[in-house]
Amino acid sequence: MSMMPSTTTILHVEDDPNDTLLFQHACRKAGIVFDLQAVSDGDQAMAYLRGANDFSDRSKYPLPKLILLDLKMPRVSGFDVLTWLHSQESLKGVPVIVLTSSNHDADVKRAYALGAKSYLVKPVGFEALVELVKTLPGFLAQV
Repeated sequence: MSMMPSTTTILHVEDDPNDTLLFQHACRKAGIVFDLQAVSDGDQAMAYLRGANDFSDRSKYPLPKLILLDLKMPRVSGFDVLTWLHSQESLKGVPVIVLTSSNHDADVKRAYALGAKSYLVKPVGFEALVELVKTLPGFLAQV
């Protein structure tokens, strides 16, 4: 029985499936292997992190070492998720990187105030995204 190599689980919270796919391609291109778990809205993100509903199997849905969070999502926004995370003792150690298309100062300040470790504006162009992906292991080293 061969052992699976242990990879770092990242929870990617993104409502645009094209952005999710692009991010997966960028990881491959960057040569960085993550166990990418993608959910498409804030409700799903919180269910995943609680291990609730469809996400109760931790061997299939391990707790992430890093959360990449879009802010602008239907129903439950990234800010709602950040606010909820802030109140979860067991998840305090998991760094959250906001990855969004908004570069509004108010959004940046609010995200940091709610505990985001970093605020990254989605780059335009695939190569720029690959470069962004290459910075992610640095965030994991800080945990």
